[in-house]
Amino acid sequence: MLTTGNRHYHLDDDVDFIHNYYERLVLQEISATSERVQKGDREFLADVACVALNRLPPRYIRHDVDMTFFMSPQEMLEIEHKVKIAVQSAIAYVQASERGEELAEPKPDPSGKKSVKKSAGSKKASAKKSTPRKSKDQDH
Repeated sequence: MLTTGNRHYHLDDDVDFIHNYYERLVLQEISATSERVQKGDREFLADVACVALNRLPPRYIRHDVDMTFFMSPQEMLEIEHKVKIAVQSAIAYVQASERGEELAEPKPDPSGKKSVKKSAGSKKASAKKSTPRKSKDQDH
């Protein structure tokens, strides 16, 4: 039960007023790009949507207009691009899974950027100059 002031709300009464902004965008993208979904395959739609949404950062809002009003056109384009990429890879993942292929599901990257790990050891090794060690006899 949620409490605000003197009013009490039961969660089972109406929780549809809170949602993830990406849900509608993902469902629209899947519907626009998947023939299976266009032919009515709701199981495939649900599987792809879950995989795609798990690859996107959560953006919980009360009203879609709240989100779009405060975003720049560039941010809107970035979100659209993230959704397209997430849906494309989710479709490929679900289809591969249906074929029985074992695939590791990539973890979501909240920043939306791919990280490239650089080997710190290789730089240090090449930067060091080899200097001969002094023997005990040279110190005296």
